[in-house]
Amino acid sequence: MFVLLAFLSLLVELGLGYPDRLVRAIGHPVIWIGQLISFLDKNLNRATQSDASRRICGVVALIVLIAIPAGFAFFLETLFSLSPLGIVASALLASTLLAQRSLASHVKAVADALDRGGLQAGRRAVSQIVGRDPERLDEAGVSRAAIESLAENFSDGIVAPAFWLGIGGLAGGVAYKAANTADSMIGHRTKRHEAFGWAAARFDDLINLPASRLTALLLVIAAMIVPGASAANAWRSVWRDASKHRSPNAGWPEAAMAGALGLSLAGPRVYGGVMVEDATMGDGRREANAADIRRALRLYWTADALMIVGFGVLSLGMWLG
Repeated sequence: MFVLLAFLSLLVELGLGYPDRLVRAIGHPVIWIGQLISFLDKNLNRATQSDASRRICGVVALIVLIAIPAGFAFFLETLFSLSPLGIVASALLASTLLAQRSLASHVKAVADALDRGGLQAGRRAVSQIVGRDPERLDEAGVSRAAIESLAENFSDGIVAPAFWLGIGGLAGGVAYKAANTADSMIGHRTKRHEAFGWAAARFDDLINLPASRLTALLLVIAAMIVPGASAANAWRSVWRDASKHRSPNAGWPEAAMAGALGLSLAGPRVYGGVMVEDATMGDGRREANAADIRRALRLYWTADALMIVGFGVLSLGMWLG
């Protein structure tokens, strides 16, 4: 039943997305989770505490922010199970945890901006999806940033929530989304969050481990189908470069994407005026452009379709079994 939920959720989100008017009217589950994280951060993370105390408070905060949304999701899923159409209601809710349409839309906007408005427009568009300093980026840097964001967010914004929906149902998907949102908000090595956000960052690394590997595999297989992409090079890049990335997970989809497209991604980047050193993923060209972003999107949509088909086949197999 959980695998079927993941399959239906992917189809619902692919077809409907999450309408902007609904965001304006009631918000979005990630926004609600973010408000809970902000409340916990404000009330449990105090500068007067020792690092050890703040780390303990961060563990408590992580448990609370997972338990409350996941518990509510479990209650709703149990309630829905009393109806023959409960799986549909659960799928509608679970679809809000996925971002197939919005991810592609934001990345495509960068390519469109570069084509129509040049470098400055591209910088403005890419600043909506990455945290690095856009003014430091040339056209190739803007293009690489968009492709890297596409690869990484395919993993933690689509494959990972679908995976945990398939493993733990609506509650599992919500628990993942809460933890992942916590990492994005407080899992940073800043003075305020290095101790308090330690648990969120480490837990996010753990729960994204299976999806990051699965995402790389999906991209390698997709490269067998997409004209001009190289599955062999994608596999070599993953095998050689993924473990060198400063993130234990982001390197897998980035290396696969880089190798498939014949690019070199990652490497040194500037965040908030600070240079962050990182290994390069892939051994291709650094001079990416808007056309490469569109090639990356074709690879992404193919990999996404493969994942949906995979969940569909698993659902059918379990139903027949």
